[in-house]
Amino acid sequence: MAAGDTSGDTQTANAAASPTPAPRPGPTPDRTTLAGLHRIVIVGGGAAGLELATRLGDTLGDKGGRKRHATVTLVDRARGHLWKPLLHEVAAGSMDVDEHELDYLAQAHWHHFRYRYGEMIGLDRARREVLLAATHDDEGREITPPRSVGYDTLVIAVGSTTNDFGTPGVREHAIALETTAQAARFNRRLVNACLRAHTQAGPVRPAQLHVVIIGAGATGTELAAELHRTARAVVAFGMDRVDAERDIRITLVEAAPRVLPGLPERISASVTKLLQDLGVAVLTGARVSAVQADGVRFADGRFIESELVVWAAGVKGPDVLRDLDGLEVSRSTQLVVTPTLQTTRDPSIFAIGDCAFCPREGHEAPVPPRAQAAHQQASHLLKQIPRRMRGQPLKPFTYRDFGSLVSLGEYSTVGSLMGFVAGRSMLVEGLFARLMYRSLYKMHERALHGWTKTALGSLARLITRRTEPRVKLH
Repeated sequence: MAAGDTSGDTQTANAAASPTPAPRPGPTPDRTTLAGLHRIVIVGGGAAGLELATRLGDTLGDKGGRKRHATVTLVDRARGHLWKPLLHEVAAGSMDVDEHELDYLAQAHWHHFRYRYGEMIGLDRARREVLLAATHDDEGREITPPRSVGYDTLVIAVGSTTNDFGTPGVREHAIALETTAQAARFNRRLVNACLRAHTQAGPVRPAQLHVVIIGAGATGTELAAELHRTARAVVAFGMDRVDAERDIRITLVEAAPRVLPGLPERISASVTKLLQDLGVAVLTGARVSAVQADGVRFADGRFIESELVVWAAGVKGPDVLRDLDGLEVSRSTQLVVTPTLQTTRDPSIFAIGDCAFCPREGHEAPVPPRAQAAHQQASHLLKQIPRRMRGQPLKPFTYRDFGSLVSLGEYSTVGSLMGFVAGRSMLVEGLFARLMYRSLYKMHERALHGWTKTALGSLARLITRRTEPRVKLH
């Protein structure tokens, strides 16, 4: 159920099943409003939303008897947070979710903000309320009722979803990697497929252990390399009837002329060579026309049989943003924002992270949907929201591109770092690139926990990793 007290939430009672229903109760009094405190609501507990809620709670919330300046509330439909760039490792089975997932209730308690469990389904801008759907458990019983959360400043940070471009069969037969649950589901299906092939009466059928990954951006490319290692590691745990080299096949598909089309061509060429050396089949310039139960069909008539299909091609804003009480959205269903990150039609509402269509001065394309952009936007609003509370003008957001890194598991890490020589990029790979890639996650952890807890957590995971299998087997 939702954390803590229900102050600030307006609960909608279910209508009584009688000819003369009883009057519906009025809204629960908002004690924070009565106290004259500014209400900051952040919808979405991803990298941007959770970092902002944590740091605002630390600076504006009630800490050790200090006078409160505002109430900070985080709303999310999940109960825990995992850094999204790690989802490919969860899917491949090389990461234990329980060691890295953060509990929103605990984080809210430690950092002086409130957590509300629920999914945003609408917005009432006139009353300044976020509308939340009811939540239910696995047996269908209601956990929290439909309700609303009032705000004075609203930050929408709901991230992005996979864009299937209307391709037939994607929703029915492919798995996206948007959430921890989806990544864990793919891993279970992969392990189950290996167990099935090992225990069945006949030999391993053609394509029984084939995986097709559609979309060769960072997620698809990293998953292909990670799966090459972990699938073989799973088979090595006693599944002697499966020949890893003969039976396991991974195909990476990209509609663009090369993998990692958004990164420099030299990085793309380096990654393609490494994947091909591993035995991953790389198909570029290949447009998928349909995903079927037994494989993938292409526009040119080709068909690839496959047991598992991952769809990692394209991103767009969640459908709820399409009609959010009149807020302007882009063609990709992202909320259009001004340089100050305020939505174009309501200055009390901000959007950050993947769900924001943020213009970038001097560039035709907007700020890219990357973790570094989300982190920078959260850091920017940490300073600007107090300015808004004081009635001061807001400063515009400026995005700094520090480059891109792509991790290919234990095989290699490659990327480009910006600004080393007169603003030009520098190609990095190997151990240095891997350390830089890992440092990005440590920066995210530091923003949430501080240096001490981040260091202790890293040490604990290092010790535990030496006593457990390197891959998830269940």
